[in-house]
Amino acid sequence: MTAPSSTPRGERAGRPGARWETTLTWTGEQYVDDTTPTPRPNRATRRAMARTARKAHR
Repeated sequence: MTAPSSTPRGERAGRPGARWETTLTWTGEQYVDDTTPTPRPNRATRRAMARTARKAHR
């Protein structure tokens, strides 16, 4: 058995018949145009914002 070489080796060529399996997946990002109106927050968010506003005015 020999010791590891201090000079790195380049990448090896792939085996014949081996294939790269590529799958396309959705990252969750969507394009949103700047001219579209912002959606209204849901009920829980609206209630939390109102609660925070009431606490701030005490």
